[in-house]
Amino acid sequence: MKQPIPINIPNALSLFRILLTPLFAICLIRHLFGCALLVFAVAAVTDGLDGFVARVFRQKTTLGAYLDPAADKLLLATAFVTLAIQDLIPSWLTVIVMTRDVLILFGVALFNLMARKFEARPSILSKITTVAQLSAVCAVLVGFQVPKIGQIQSPLFWFTAAMTIISGLQYIYRGLNILQENVSNSAV
Repeated sequence: MKQPIPINIPNALSLFRILLTPLFAICLIRHLFGCALLVFAVAAVTDGLDGFVARVFRQKTTLGAYLDPAADKLLLATAFVTLAIQDLIPSWLTVIVMTRDVLILFGVALFNLMARKFEARPSILSKITTVAQLSAVCAVLVGFQVPKIGQIQSPLFWFTAAMTIISGLQYIYRGLNILQENVSNSAV
């Protein structure tokens, strides 16, 4: 009989973030930007909290290694696409963010199809990119409450684009190295 996968606190927080995403999208669609900001802030806090709890209390799991970034990507993809459709965030930035995420998902799928071993762990650049993307969305939402925030949006959008591109290139580089290592090890 198979044992059920135990859900620890970090994984529960990631699942909670996934469940918050539809509520966030509904708030955005209905132009309830204050509500959307609150939901987004709670989701962002759970993002930081799940990693902290996993490290401090040694509750890192394989499930969590996939669940946490999946929750991030779902929340951020929802935010960028919905805000771009409403012309509240630049479409070009959304294309950059979505392209990077699709490339990462394609790489993971390719590795799984090819039965290549890899460890799903974010780099520091990837973490900076996530913070930049969260900040860009937050700046748009806070901008409805504090109009002066609009002054930092454009530089923040450009910084987010740069970090997203750089971290995307890093993932491609790392992926190619993993493939090269596996090819070299197979040849031996």
